[in-house]
Amino acid sequence: MMANRKPNSATSRLKQDYLRLKKDPIPYITAEPVPSNILEWHYVVHGPENTPYEGGLYHGKLVFPREFPFKPPSIYMITPSGRFKTNTRLCLSISDFHPDTWNPAWSVSTILTGLLSFMTEKSPTLGSIETSDFEKRQFAIQSLDFNLNDKVFCELFPESVTQIQNEILKRNAMEAAERNNCQEQITQGNTEQSSFQAAITNLCVIIGFAAFAYTVKYVIRSLGTD
Repeated sequence: MMANRKPNSATSRLKQDYLRLKKDPIPYITAEPVPSNILEWHYVVHGPENTPYEGGLYHGKLVFPREFPFKPPSIYMITPSGRFKTNTRLCLSISDFHPDTWNPAWSVSTILTGLLSFMTEKSPTLGSIETSDFEKRQFAIQSLDFNLNDKVFCELFPESVTQIQNEILKRNAMEAAERNNCQEQITQGNTEQSSFQAAITNLCVIIGFAAFAYTVKYVIRSLGTD
């Protein structure tokens, strides 16, 4: 009987957490359970402003035990971020690495809020990596294309997919505009250079004619004197 109650308890609790999450969303994070398995949730962290993650979308997952909320979940990051190893259980006080610090009163919102807080810090832990802010910003740019190739991400977060597609279109348009601007500058430079070369050529021709005319005049004068 106990074995039967535990999964029901987890399912009931996670459904309550889902309703609370929809009613009171977490800043910078969206989360959805897998339709066929409520014990597996996927989340997307929207890189907060004024951090190296700004502009990035970071996909990860939570895997809850059947004993939840009495036991903590496993936490994974799937999208490369420069902060965490991918597809690796993260060692956090809110994860299954530390069941001794787990509090059954903590909800999915609590877990995701704690994850975001740790992500924006620089404290090392098992599953974290050390990279520069510059590298993190590069990962933020690359995260958009990375997530579009993730089937689960695309199925669970269609709004994020639309956001990414719009961002990529905007980015491509800006890159195309920059290329056109560079090409125009090159063309303008070549035109100015060609005009300068033509002016020098014309000046040389004029000087040549003047010298030729002077020479002819001098020869004629010399003949007349003789």
